[in-house]
Amino acid sequence: MGVSMDAVGEVPPSGPQVAAPSTLLPQGWAALPPAAPLDMPVHALADEPDLHGRGRVPVSQWKLIHLRRLLVIGGAVVMTGLAGYEMDLVFNAVQRSVAGMVMLVLFVVLFLWIGLAFTSAIAGFWSMLNHGGLGLGIERTGPLPRLSSRTALLMPTYNEDPGRVMAGLRATIDSLSATLQERAFDVFILSDTTDPDVWVAEEAAYMALCRATGWGGRLFYRRRAVNTDRKAGNIAQWVRSYGAAYQQMITLDADSIMSGDVIVRLTAAMERNPGVGLIQSLPVIVNGRTLFARMQQFAGRVYGPLIAHGIAWWHGSEGNYWGHNAVIRTRAFAEQAALPHLPGRKPFGGAIMSHDFVEAALMRRGGWAIHMVPALHGSYEESPPSLTDIAIRDRRWCQGNLQHAKVISARGLHWISRMHMLMGIGSYVTSPLWLVFLLVGIVVSLQNRFYKPEYFGDTKLLYPHWPHVDPVQAEYMFLGTMFVLLAPKLLAYVLLLLDGPLRRGCGGAIAAAASIVAETLVGGLLAPIAMMIQTGGVLSILMGRDSGWNAQRRDAGGLQIMANVRLYMLHTILGLALAAAAWSVSLPLFLWMLPVTLGLVCAIPLAVLTGSVAVGQAFRRVRLLLIPEETAPPSVLNEAVTYMDQMAGHPVQEAIAALRARAGLLRVHEIMLPPPRRKGDPINPALLVGLLKLREAPDVETAVRELNRAEKSAVLGNAEGLRLIAQLP
Repeated sequence: MGVSMDAVGEVPPSGPQVAAPSTLLPQGWAALPPAAPLDMPVHALADEPDLHGRGRVPVSQWKLIHLRRLLVIGGAVVMTGLAGYEMDLVFNAVQRSVAGMVMLVLFVVLFLWIGLAFTSAIAGFWSMLNHGGLGLGIERTGPLPRLSSRTALLMPTYNEDPGRVMAGLRATIDSLSATLQERAFDVFILSDTTDPDVWVAEEAAYMALCRATGWGGRLFYRRRAVNTDRKAGNIAQWVRSYGAAYQQMITLDADSIMSGDVIVRLTAAMERNPGVGLIQSLPVIVNGRTLFARMQQFAGRVYGPLIAHGIAWWHGSEGNYWGHNAVIRTRAFAEQAALPHLPGRKPFGGAIMSHDFVEAALMRRGGWAIHMVPALHGSYEESPPSLTDIAIRDRRWCQGNLQHAKVISARGLHWISRMHMLMGIGSYVTSPLWLVFLLVGIVVSLQNRFYKPEYFGDTKLLYPHWPHVDPVQAEYMFLGTMFVLLAPKLLAYVLLLLDGPLRRGCGGAIAAAASIVAETLVGGLLAPIAMMIQTGGVLSILMGRDSGWNAQRRDAGGLQIMANVRLYMLHTILGLALAAAAWSVSLPLFLWMLPVTLGLVCAIPLAVLTGSVAVGQAFRRVRLLLIPEETAPPSVLNEAVTYMDQMAGHPVQEAIAALRARAGLLRVHEIMLPPPRRKGDPINPALLVGLLKLREAPDVETAVRELNRAEKSAVLGNAEGLRLIAQLP
C-alpha cells in the first residue's frame, strides 16, 4: 500500500490519500494491458512485429546508421586483423608452437575488444566536433517545452541511508518545481528495505520530505514486504498497480540527482516521438571525496562523453539502458519488458540481476526505439568510495552480465541488442583472458631462457629449430597496443581544450593535462588489481557461488588497514611471484611487466590511499581531478549537498523506540501496514516467534534485545505486533 501525506506529522482528519490505481487514473484514460507473467521462460518469448512502424527510421537514416556501424565495427575488425598478423610475426615467425598459437588467439580476442573501443572513440570525437549527441528534437538550451501528459518519478531503494536518498530526491523535486511544470509529475518511493530500523527511518524521512517540499498530494511511499525479483520486480509491481495512469516513468537510483530542466526536456521528447520506448541520459558522477571516487568522476566527466557520443553515433535507435536516469514509455515497458526467470540454479538461473540490458532488448524487439542523448546535461549519480566497495558491486554486475548468456539467443532480438549483451559479458570475461595472456607470455619467456633448444630434430633439415621471440617486433606491438588504449584519453583532452567551460571547470589546460596523467598512472596501477578482482568474480560464478543482493555503501571513508591487508594479500603475493619470474628471465621482461607487477605488489597501500578522504581532498587542493560540477556546481547539486549536510550526524534510530516516541510516525506506519493475512496464505514463522517474544518480554529493552532482524520486521509489519509493542512498559 502507498500513502500520500497532505500534512506531515499528523494524519489528516479525513484520512490519508491512498495511492490506489483507481485514484490515480484520470478521467477518460484507459488502463494499459497487463504485463506478461514475470516467470515466462526465455524460450517462450515470442517474436513481436514492428507494429504500425513504431521505432522505424527513414530509409536515408537507416542507410546512414548502417554505414556508421560498418565503419566502427569493420574498422575494429581490420585493425585486429593487422595487429594479429604482426603478433604472429612476434611468436611464430620461424616456427609455430602451441604456446605461440595460444598467445596469438588470446591477443586477437583481446585486441578486438580494445579496437572496438578505439573506433567507437573516434566516432565519438567526430560526433562531438559536429555538436551531435541529441536528436529527437531535443534542445540543450532555450525555453522549456510545455508538457501535456503525466509522468512518474520512481525511486527504488533497498536498505539505503534514508537521509541521503531523500536529500537527493528533495533537490530533484525542488529543481522540478522551479520549472513551473511540477503538476505533470508524481513521485513514488519504492522501498524493498528489509532492515526494520531503516524501514521506519524511511517513513520518518518521507514525512519530512512531504513537509519540506509541499508535494504531499503527489509524493507516495510504498514498501514491499516480500522482495520478489529485487529491483526489477519492484518496478514491475509498480507498473502493474499504478502504471496505467502515467504515459511515461523516469527511473532513478538511490544516488540519482536530476535537474528539472533535463527531466522536462526528456519527457517532452518522449511526448513528441510516439515510436520511442526509452531515452537514456548520460549521468555524470559527482560528490566524490575519496581519491578513488574523484578519479572515477574525473574519468567519467572527461572521457565518458567521448565514449557515450560514440556509442550513440552508431547505435542509433538500438541503444541501451543503464537502469536509471532514463525516461521510459510505460506502455512499451508494460507490453514488452516482463523479465523471465532463467532456468537452472543460481548463479546462472533465477531472476535476472542485470535487468536493464534485457529490458531494453525486449522493448526494441517489440518495435520501440531506444535512444541515448549524451549531450543533454543535468543528470547525476555518485561513485562507490573505494576499490573494495566497487568490487562488491562489480561482483553482482558480473553475475548479472554472465546470466545474459542464457538470454542472448532469445528469438527476435535485434543483433545490436545481442551485441550489447556480448559486450557486457566480454567486459568481465576479458579479465581472466588478460591474466592468461600474461601468464602464457611469461611461460614462453621462461622456456626461451631455460629450455635447451634442440637444434636438429629427427627430420633432416637445412636449418635448426630455433625457439624464437622477436624482441624488436614485440616492442613495436607493445607501443601500438598502448597507443590504441590511450588514444581515447588523448582525443578527450583535445575536446577539452576546445570546450571553454569544461577546460575552465577542470582547472585549465595544464591542470587538466596533469589530472589526466595522474589518473592514468594511478588507474594503470589499479588495473591489474581490478583484473584479479574480476577474474575471481568470474571463477566464483563458474563454481556456482551466488553474489546475493547487498546494499551499496556510499559514505566516504576507507576500510581499516588490517581489513585491506586481508582482502589484498593474495594480490601482493601474486605480484611478487610474477616479478620474480620476470626477473629470472631478463631485465627487459621485468621492466615490461612492471606496470602489472607493481600494481599487484602495492595492492594494499593502493587500496588504503585511494579509499582515503584526506588524500582525495589533497588532490583537490592542488587542483587535480577537478570537474566543472565541483568548481561551478549547478543549483540542483548545491541543494543536494546542503540537504545531505543537514542529514549528517542523524543516525538511523532503533525502530521500536522511534515509533513509541513519535505518535504521528506510528500512525503513518500503521496506515501503511501490508494487508492482513488471508485464509490460505502461508504463515510467517518469524511473526509467530516475534509475537511470542513480545508477550513474554518484561519491558521494551528486553524485547528489542531478544528480537532478531526477521522477527522485528515481521512484528513491525503486523497490527497485533504493534499493539503488543505499545503495551510494553
